[in-house]
Amino acid sequence: LLFFQCPFLSLKLYKKWRSFLFVVCGITPLYNRIVGGEDAPAGSWPWQASLQSFGSHVCGGSLINREWVMSAAHCFSRWVTVKKVSLGRQSLQGNNPNQVTQTVAEIILHPNYDSDTSDNDIALLRLSSPVKFTDYIRPVCLAASDSVFNNGTDSWVTGWGRIQEGVPLPFPQTLQEVEVPVLGNRQCNCLNGVGTITNNMICAGVLAGGKDSCQGDSGGPMVSQQGAVWIQSGVVSFGFGCARPNLPGVYSRVSRYQSWINSHISSDKPGFVQFTSSGLDADSSYTCPGLPAPVSTVPAITITTTDPPSAIPSIFCLLSCDQQCFSVFFFQLQFKCVWLEGFPGSPKPARK
Repeated sequence: LLFFQCPFLSLKLYKKWRSFLFVVCGITPLYNRIVGGEDAPAGSWPWQASLQSFGSHVCGGSLINREWVMSAAHCFSRWVTVKKVSLGRQSLQGNNPNQVTQTVAEIILHPNYDSDTSDNDIALLRLSSPVKFTDYIRPVCLAASDSVFNNGTDSWVTGWGRIQEGVPLPFPQTLQEVEVPVLGNRQCNCLNGVGTITNNMICAGVLAGGKDSCQGDSGGPMVSQQGAVWIQSGVVSFGFGCARPNLPGVYSRVSRYQSWINSHISSDKPGFVQFTSSGLDADSSYTCPGLPAPVSTVPAITITTTDPPSAIPSIFCLLSCDQQCFSVFFFQLQFKCVWLEGFPGSPKPARK
């Protein structure tokens, strides 16, 4: 074993590199498992960001690598100037010992964002300097362009928004989490009004109402778990009210923006991961007046890859793996390098 062959080198290397060698996107080391939601345990959603304007929370966001945060385009206007981003934050008031606040160096709105229709409601923020990953600050994985989220896919939404229409989150304004299922675009179009939902959007909510994102949650993440990894499927965008029956929340569909995101991030690419759904999507046959007839459907294919190869447990493992495609586990006093393919590691009010 490397440790016994060169114990001082191993220990020194471990201490120097552990801040990022153990990091893979979408991992919540402290937690294994809004309207109608509940307090989120500290560290449970380490990619959650708070966009700040003159010290006040205005929108949510998600950390996607060391220097970039993703949010909603409608969070930025001539009336609101986002100056800072807080990470590792548990509550908007009171003590936050794990919090790191960074200045925003650059804001990029999607060039085809339409404020009237909320289409392409997505934005990127570059931080003034890279953040150091901790148990409370880590990047989320992003849904790759070939991802499939069938109707009913279990999802979680997090944020510091209102807990009911017109009711703000009470002191100390602890981060909220709520579990909601994906609702297919055809059904969502029928419920919100045919033509409202584009292919760049994804919907989620409970038809009975009572669970939803709301004003203040805008820009925050909707994520689904695949194995041990959390993958962001949506960015909180808009809705008709909050948690009303038969009116699901609408999110920007992250998988539609892989090329656009990568075009603005030259290095340390975010971790895009394919989310797969098996079986026939029930939404494919959903219809209502005004909606185009459903096309013939083919059951979704679940793609299974072979187990990734492990490199030789030696220092060469560390030198041969790119930072964006490996995770190093310090286990039984030895390093094992695992190659992870694909990792780089108000009618209709905006939910601002």
